[in-house]
Amino acid sequence: MTTFVDRVELHVAAGNGGHGCASVHREKFKPLGGPDGGNGGRGGDVILTVDQSVTTLLEYHHSPHRKATNGKPGEGGNRSGKDGQDLVLPVPDGTVVMDRAGNVLADLVGHGTSFVAAQGGRGGLGNAALASARRKAPGFALLGEPGDLHDIVLELKTVADVALVGYPSAGKSSLISVLSAAKPKIADYPFTTLVPNLGVVTAGSTVYTIADVPGLIPGASQGKGLGLEFLRHVERCSVLVHVLDTATLESERDPVSDLDIIEEELRQYGGLGNRPRVVVLNKIDVPDGKDLAEMVRPDLEARGYRVFEVSAVAHLGLKELSFALADIVGKARAAKPKEEATRIVIRPKAVDDAGFTVTREEVDGELVFRVRGEKPERWVRQTDFSNDEAVGYLADRLNRLGVEDELMKAGARSGDGVAIGPEDNAVVFDWEPTVTAGAEMLGRRGEDHRFEAPRPAAQRRRDRQAERDEATEEFEGFEPF
Repeated sequence: MTTFVDRVELHVAAGNGGHGCASVHREKFKPLGGPDGGNGGRGGDVILTVDQSVTTLLEYHHSPHRKATNGKPGEGGNRSGKDGQDLVLPVPDGTVVMDRAGNVLADLVGHGTSFVAAQGGRGGLGNAALASARRKAPGFALLGEPGDLHDIVLELKTVADVALVGYPSAGKSSLISVLSAAKPKIADYPFTTLVPNLGVVTAGSTVYTIADVPGLIPGASQGKGLGLEFLRHVERCSVLVHVLDTATLESERDPVSDLDIIEEELRQYGGLGNRPRVVVLNKIDVPDGKDLAEMVRPDLEARGYRVFEVSAVAHLGLKELSFALADIVGKARAAKPKEEATRIVIRPKAVDDAGFTVTREEVDGELVFRVRGEKPERWVRQTDFSNDEAVGYLADRLNRLGVEDELMKAGARSGDGVAIGPEDNAVVFDWEPTVTAGAEMLGRRGEDHRFEAPRPAAQRRRDRQAERDEATEEFEGFEPF
């Protein structure tokens, strides 16, 4: 059964925004109390957050579909809907977030680092928020926006200071087991290590991490063996340690040729050419291994490598190796630029940026004018097209934004097709310079004539007051005796 997964495809869906409410206040002795529909709640986000207690992506391998909760719709009485709850997904340190095309969206390194993988939709405005001096009692509300839907790829790259590379059965797992408290599987057959192992080493005042990846063989950079699948785990290391077997039973192999083959695989994989190298000649506790190590050491040192003769079984040469690696790691940390606090970068739009574009396209032999822009597309998503007044409100917003003027400049005529949105999800209609939505037949758009009609009680009071005024005038016309 799989217990370690370092690459998964995750399907994330943010929550939808709640719809706004179209409501009129109703209370005894307060007829036509005005609009009181509340706004819809915001949909929940899907957030990836680095958690040091998580070491694998196994959980998302078994359940790759994740969805945040939706926002609640608004209610009457100016009650706004509840916001959807954000879905926080813990990921290991060193997780890279990519889209399906391989483009890097985020590199999550460091505890607490987070990335919003899918953003929740906005809640729709209720008719109370849409009321104005001209539109006193809107009979509609805006719909909530749908949340984002994304297919993303999570790829784990182990965050380690030192990486052990070498042939299978070269003694890497044995070495990490004696340098740290890690307890990897150790056996006398190739490919004992099937997943990367991570250990923590303390050398004096320096604490660093060391990673052991599955053994490399010729052709690993092209996918042979397990090398390509786990080579990504050595990309973040500060130093590469070549673990060479000086007591191999294969007659056609020797430490120098093993080193050349591994270096060629690293070169073909790319991105590791500037990392410092250290060579470890392992298994010197074997008599033949000790002799072979003494023979090849001058050649390796002549190439510029720092060479250490060790024995993981007999614990020989481990202290010198541990402190040497700590020194290299310390220098690498000191050479890194200091992390600066995140600054807020404001990029204002150009003064002449209308926020949308109008292009002429030909679809199935017919001329179509396509409108693309954040605001027009969002307004279309928020519109309830079953409500004539809401459609009229959309027409007003588009007109104020300047869409109608741009259509005329682009050569649009009455009856031409206009599409708002992308090709796969657009709202298409026949354009008329003056859009009548039907609500205008009742009066000015958004107005309720019930507010203009005289109320019976008020009319009765005015009638009685008129009668009293008339009686007073007649009384004043009599002469006193």
